[in-house]
Amino acid sequence: MAAPVKVLVVDDSLTMRALLSGALERIPGVVVVGSADGAEEARAMRASLNPDVITLDVEMPGMSGLEYLAEVMASKPMPIIMFSTRTEAGAEASIEALRLGAIDCFPKPKVAVAAEFDKILAKLGKRIKAAKGAALKTTSSAPVTAAAPIEWNGRILAIGGEAAATQALFDLFGGFPANCPPTVVVQHLGAGLAGTMIEKLAAEIAPRIVLAEDGMALEQGTIYLAPPGEHHVVVDGWPNGKLRMLARDPIAGERPSISILFASIAKAAGAEAVGLLLGADGEDGDAGIRALQAASAYCIVPAEDRGAGFTLTRRMATQPVPAAQLSRSILKLCAK
Repeated sequence: MAAPVKVLVVDDSLTMRALLSGALERIPGVVVVGSADGAEEARAMRASLNPDVITLDVEMPGMSGLEYLAEVMASKPMPIIMFSTRTEAGAEASIEALRLGAIDCFPKPKVAVAAEFDKILAKLGKRIKAAKGAALKTTSSAPVTAAAPIEWNGRILAIGGEAAATQALFDLFGGFPANCPPTVVVQHLGAGLAGTMIEKLAAEIAPRIVLAEDGMALEQGTIYLAPPGEHHVVVDGWPNGKLRMLARDPIAGERPSISILFASIAKAAGAEAVGLLLGADGEDGDAGIRALQAASAYCIVPAEDRGAGFTLTRRMATQPVPAAQLSRSILKLCAK
């Protein structure tokens, strides 16, 4: 039997600490080893209790949750799941937390009662269990420089990942030129975060980035981020493809689904596609990668050794791709 995931709960509210701790204790395979009222107590408890995962409130007096997160990720990274308000400011804080390296960011319940935590318990439990042992990197402040323009070879790029892929997406797109290949992204962000993600990226990257909509033509130089919630997104036809939204049930609890996007691109573009999976929880994305591989597309997936970057596969050929060379490697696949 696998050892339980040890969680440290950090929140300045005694009520929230008690409710969250009680909710987490109901998840099989999860044990709460302690609760802290702020960053100072969390430092001491982390050293003495050695938790596998920390849940952390964004808004705390003194050192904020974001400041403590930045401290942890800059020195000795560990999996951290954030809780934030549902306000516009909360959305900005959530994206910043994900960019700093948080595994996920959940909205705080509107009312501090156990029933509100029950609504997110299944997804929270899945994230906590997947977070244990996740490959993490120390936050770097080094700027990413956009590449020179490419002579596009007609390939389409599809990307899938969890909320934890935020940091990687900022690094990846920061290295893209303004005329990058048409790029469609399914990221499992919480409700209300996609717009803020686009605003933050648009201020820093060379390509255009937009929220995907039904009927949009896929154009070079544009990144399309699928909105979370009501629809799956697929690519209809290639070349000269368009986006189409499908109102179907969630797949593996997710909508939009990474696998549905990848499978549609495998069908539409075949060998003229590049698929990148930025680490999912194993329930969404794997089937899509298999569809792309069967269509002879280029597929880039996390290496079996979580700290070893990525593996590029096509047909029977494989080669390693260091994380630091991910952007450059993708651009080479999409250039003449």
